[in-house]
Amino acid sequence: MDKLIYVSMAGAKAALQAQAANSHNLANINTTGFRADLSAFEWRGDASATNTGTLSARALGGQMTQSFNEASGSLQATGRNLDVAVNGQGWFAVQDASGNEAYTRAGDLRLDTDGALRNGSGRQILGEGGPLVIPPNSSLTIASNGDISIVPLGQGSETTAVVGRLRLVNPPPRDLERGSDGLFRLRSGGVAPTDPTVQVVSGTLEASNVNGAQAIVNMIELSRQFEMQMRTIKWAEENSRSSGSLLNTR
Repeated sequence: MDKLIYVSMAGAKAALQAQAANSHNLANINTTGFRADLSAFEWRGDASATNTGTLSARALGGQMTQSFNEASGSLQATGRNLDVAVNGQGWFAVQDASGNEAYTRAGDLRLDTDGALRNGSGRQILGEGGPLVIPPNSSLTIASNGDISIVPLGQGSETTAVVGRLRLVNPPPRDLERGSDGLFRLRSGGVAPTDPTVQVVSGTLEASNVNGAQAIVNMIELSRQFEMQMRTIKWAEENSRSSGSLLNTR
């Protein structure tokens, strides 16, 4: 009967891990450019099979594997010239807390007091020549290819000049993984090449691709799965206690 307990414990653990991923998705339903987590639980034996065909350990273990939903979120017009969204596949390149390159779909851009271009999370936006710093200006526009044009402060529209270009990349989704900071990086640890075919839409933001209704349904189903596993453990315990009582009466 103890084998049933171990299997049920592994099942309960899997349900809790899946629930954590689902809750993370719900918490980010309104996060700009968020990609929903996808999780799967792979069953395996904790030990290799012996010559008799049995496992050397009673417990069945598992490994949670996570990926992300590659679908784009809906595009929402804001009319703000510093809001940009990737149209289709592709990513913005940003600088993470360690100064390394990472990728995001969040294009809610803004200028800090030093003219550095950052997104809503405070990550500095990278251009093709490094971190983008925008000179003082009276107007700023971002073209579909990522070119950033400004009218210098105190000048007329005839002085419009391109001062940088967003670094846009498009590595295969299978090559990317999400870090604890929510940014994506290449699994190899390298840097993705610039992709000139990636296009952006100005005055627009990409919404999260989390399906709220489906996430709530998943939460209910996972709660029921966990409860079922716990009931199985309780049943196994009661059955074992009853069996022990019968043996003691002999």
